[in-house]
Amino acid sequence: MPADDDHRESASLSLRAVPGIAEIDRSDWDRLANPPDEEYDPFLSWDFLEALEASGCVGDETGWSPRHLVLEGADGHLLGVMPFYIKSHSMGEYVFDQGWADAFERAGGHYYPKFLTAVPFTPVTGRRLLAPTPALRQALVAGAVDLTRQNRASSWHVTFPDRADWSAMGELGLLQRIDRQFIWSNRGYGSYEDFLGDLSSRKRKGLRKERRTAQDGIEIERLSGDDLSPEHWDVFFACYQETGSRKWGVPYLNRAFFDLLHRRMADQIVLVMAKKDGRYIASALNLVGSHALYGRYWGRLDDHPYLHFELCYHQAIDIAIERGLNRVEAGAQGDHKLARGYRPTAVHSAHFIANEGFRDAVAEYLERERPAVEADIGLLDAESPFKQET
Repeated sequence: MPADDDHRESASLSLRAVPGIAEIDRSDWDRLANPPDEEYDPFLSWDFLEALEASGCVGDETGWSPRHLVLEGADGHLLGVMPFYIKSHSMGEYVFDQGWADAFERAGGHYYPKFLTAVPFTPVTGRRLLAPTPALRQALVAGAVDLTRQNRASSWHVTFPDRADWSAMGELGLLQRIDRQFIWSNRGYGSYEDFLGDLSSRKRKGLRKERRTAQDGIEIERLSGDDLSPEHWDVFFACYQETGSRKWGVPYLNRAFFDLLHRRMADQIVLVMAKKDGRYIASALNLVGSHALYGRYWGRLDDHPYLHFELCYHQAIDIAIERGLNRVEAGAQGDHKLARGYRPTAVHSAHFIANEGFRDAVAEYLERERPAVEADIGLLDAESPFKQET
């Protein structure tokens, strides 16, 4: 598709698409993606996104063709950016539109390729319209819609935008979708025991027993920065491959990506490792933002009771409390997180559908889906282990 060469001007602004984030100055991207007055989001950093491209995890061969949007002033000064991809499939997105694709193609249309604004393979809420003012953010949305129409793509999708961006896109006419994740919130706890004090007695006892069982005969290490070594990454990658091949076939990320992540962002990584009889048997990878701990990948080489819950959820809570972080985001899906203090929380996506008839059909579907998801969140939250408020 000719999105690389598209260039739109509005007054003193110009918009263009570039086929790789390496064509954008690192400091310019980070200035807009992670401004000092906002939460730091490691997944929006140039280092993270470029590592995906440099390692070959993101590119034409994987069906994630970068076409990042760059908004410039008349003097060429960078005013806004937005991650932007041409997708030939819907894998690695965690917002499921395959049913829409099937319906559109049964009606004689071509759903793929489509356009996507997201952090690849990362179901984490964050900013997506990376510009400092509402007018500039609106210009990014208008430019993306224009590119979708002019390239005759079926649609443009924005996955896991924060609430402000989601609301702004809804006001600009994009369709709004809601899903849920389970997120742990820090209520000023000084320790894990303080957190347990917020739970009902039965749930509190159950989690204490679960942790004792998980830690029986297990040595747990938390590694970050200079403490990380190639040996640790060898174990982690073997664990990651085991989980990936068991759950979704070929894992999305390769070893080269994790090598780049280590070289660039080791201080923002916490690798939780489990060792039994002197041998590492499991690992969980977390990234650290300014306000949140993000649990990303887990795997194990040997079975051990409750080790998944210990490494991914209980240890993450411990780390967040120790570091004074506001929350733990442990990824998509997983109703089992509820019993461990992770509460159901709405997450969002926004969608531009070019075909008017199909757009109306999707809009009608979303009108029914949103209240159903909201009701589900309410029902699940009523089953949380926290003491009932009176």
